[in-house]
Amino acid sequence: MAGISRTEAYSVFLLVCLFLSFSEARDHLVGGKSDAWRIPSSESDTLNHWAQKSRFLIGDSLVWEYDATKDSVLQVTKRDYVTCNTSTPIETYTGGSTKVKLEHSGPYYFISGAEGHCKKGQKLIVVVMSEKHRRFIRVSPAPSPAEIEGPAIAPAPTSAAGRLGGGFFMLALGVLLVVM
Repeated sequence: MAGISRTEAYSVFLLVCLFLSFSEARDHLVGGKSDAWRIPSSESDTLNHWAQKSRFLIGDSLVWEYDATKDSVLQVTKRDYVTCNTSTPIETYTGGSTKVKLEHSGPYYFISGAEGHCKKGQKLIVVVMSEKHRRFIRVSPAPSPAEIEGPAIAPAPTSAAGRLGGGFFMLALGVLLVVM
């Protein structure tokens, strides 16, 4: 292309890659609204339906807004999630405005601490994508709660590799080809 050298084109390419490699961690309001942490009104109204439509990455946070005088959020094991056991939570959150940082890939399990609410469907599974699956974030659906197997805690990635996914790389490569 006229007016731009090969060195300048490579510089633009590297800047685009650098810019796209640092994506911000996001806060996800559970259920997409402040009153979502409640007993669902129907099977199609569960928080797991909301979670299946969302993508959660390491470093993101879940945010709950609820009435602290009537409810709480318990992070639990898979077994306690399935059985609605509130007696041995991993973590208990009671403040009414709870923020939980997602620090590792794999499933996280949450249930209501209010008596009987979990058995009525007030619970949530969130699956955090691993670094190696990031490039598929936009094209593959989240697994359903029934498909999730394995321990509730997965090891964190051993490197803090940038958040550069395959789609971003292709975009940056396309920019390079256009400017050359």
